[in-house]
Amino acid sequence: MTNALGAATSPYLRQHADNPVHWQEWGPHVFAAARARDVPILLSIGYSSCHWCHVMAHESFEDPAIAQVMNENFVCVKVDREERPDLDAVYMNATVAMTGQGGWPMTCFLTADAEPFYCGTYYPPVGRGGMPGFLQLLDAISDTWRTRREDVGRASAAVVAELSRAASALPDGAKPVDAELLADAVRQVLEDEDAVHGGFGGAPKFPPAALVEGLLRHVERTGSEPAMAAVRRTAEAMARGGLNDQLTGGFARYCVDSHWVVPHFEKMLYDNALLLRFYAHLARMDGLALAHEVTEQTASFLLSEMPTAEGGFASALDADTEGVEGSTYVWTPAELGVVLGPEDGPWAAKLLEVTETGTFEAGASVLQLRQDPDNTARWRQVRDKLSAARALRPQPGRDDKVVTAWNGMAILALAEAGGGLGRDEWVEAAEQCAAMLLKTHLVEGRLRRASLGGQAGAAVGVLEDYAFLSSGLLALHQVTGDQDWLTAAQDLLDTATEHFADPDSAGSWFDTADDAEVLVHRPRDPVDGATPAGASAIADALLTASAVVDLESAGRYRRLAEDTLNRASVLLERAPRSAGNWLSVAEAMAHGPLQIAITHVPGDEGLLEIARRAAPGGSVVVGGPRDSTPLLADRPMIRDQATAYVCRHFVCDRPVTTAQELVALLHGGGRKG
Repeated sequence: MTNALGAATSPYLRQHADNPVHWQEWGPHVFAAARARDVPILLSIGYSSCHWCHVMAHESFEDPAIAQVMNENFVCVKVDREERPDLDAVYMNATVAMTGQGGWPMTCFLTADAEPFYCGTYYPPVGRGGMPGFLQLLDAISDTWRTRREDVGRASAAVVAELSRAASALPDGAKPVDAELLADAVRQVLEDEDAVHGGFGGAPKFPPAALVEGLLRHVERTGSEPAMAAVRRTAEAMARGGLNDQLTGGFARYCVDSHWVVPHFEKMLYDNALLLRFYAHLARMDGLALAHEVTEQTASFLLSEMPTAEGGFASALDADTEGVEGSTYVWTPAELGVVLGPEDGPWAAKLLEVTETGTFEAGASVLQLRQDPDNTARWRQVRDKLSAARALRPQPGRDDKVVTAWNGMAILALAEAGGGLGRDEWVEAAEQCAAMLLKTHLVEGRLRRASLGGQAGAAVGVLEDYAFLSSGLLALHQVTGDQDWLTAAQDLLDTATEHFADPDSAGSWFDTADDAEVLVHRPRDPVDGATPAGASAIADALLTASAVVDLESAGRYRRLAEDTLNRASVLLERAPRSAGNWLSVAEAMAHGPLQIAITHVPGDEGLLEIARRAAPGGSVVVGGPRDSTPLLADRPMIRDQATAYVCRHFVCDRPVTTAQELVALLHGGGRKG
């Protein structure tokens, strides 16, 4: 066996194609080889922009002596967690169960039945700081496999039993998902706010995009001033600190400190898509100049740095540049002076918090913009010069893999932001991406997880892929009026219902399809994490679809959305910070959701544009001639004027024809509960 990663569709796997380790891709052949050789499987899971994955690769996987031990005693398997989130979920749960913590790279030792018996994360080549060395670990595992096989069997059986127990469905909610539960969930969330530095909890701080989106929807429904204040503090802290690239836009993965100063520099598509949606919503709702600026910058980042040649969006930019974390992005005062000169250099250093001692490593600083510059024109000139100078530096690597779910998030964000803020080019980019996904990732009616260079990979789609692509297509239908997007979204939702819904527990969903590869257990995780859970995302898509399709389909989608949301009541009650997207869906459900139908003639889109700017989050907005979509059926214009119908679950207020009346209707229903 030799290294077999050269033809992989994952850039992460291709990074290891030259390792002396005889890496294999996951598949039946690795289990057959393990049985034939009577050796365990060494499973290493990581991703392209993972700093410590690169460190372990350089330290251990590129070392011929370590590789020889791996090759002689194990069948070695590399997995991209972004391409196989199902495998990542199963073995991450095993790692956490065994060690109490998880992370990447993940290092798991499996039997030939794929059952884990020992798991960990990063290991240095030689033991240090209380951590065993990787060579030491390999020798210990090999010895245990040869001399204490019964212990291996007992350990793997115990882990599999625990994984199966933990994967049971959430119970039906003891409490209804009503205004009282939502108010209590928001109260708990606000108790965890860092009111000084913004965000929730302590270091490390991740951007809570789904959670602040849920809080915004709560504000729109209830008028809660404390929730709005928390949203503003978090939005400003994320935007002004090191998390946000102050030169070209784009958010890093997280900050290692509680002050939002030092980021972990990788930039993920999903973070930027989720944050674009949130800041665009905040800009529409609150009119904050900062929210508008960040929306523009984040959309610009997506459209300039992340597009692939085929029309999709790449997965990530690495944290490292030539093996050094953050080196592309940090500055010293002297470097600013070289680029900007003796006057603008010190001015920029003060403005951007660049100090002689530094805020990062080796005296360098991460750029921050804690306050607006006193001279906007000067700042723009400085920013342009620094951006141009930074572009000449070595750049971080890019993972060009196109992931279905994350591209669905980008479609959703660009369509909503473009429609709400009048940016047609954002909507066009979303359409191009959607067309590419439906052409390349939809194979015989079923989604593939990812593609590279226009070639779909073998990994099949998981629940979040169907959910987010459906939501993106539904958003495109609303913005463009194109029925094809609605039809495609319904097809995906119906396929997801058939293959992912738990037939034994109404409203419960598996993350893998019923005909997908059988793992040691069928994973399902309803908790919102770095990205929303597949279950909360499918609930969101179902609820949106129920507001725009025909009445017969609407009832079916609505009931399934309600059943799914009821399952989440225990999360909203006990762990609301881990249920941000559930909160968003629940607030939309409590609000109706609002259906806003604008009947008009072509060329008279004024009332429609106002509706898109003023609509609360989770609403649906459609426009066009009478009967052109289900929501416009039998809804005529009044006195030959564009006419707005504002409805809740197909029960409508009186139609109106002026902007003032429309805004009054939208906000008049925004103070309930």
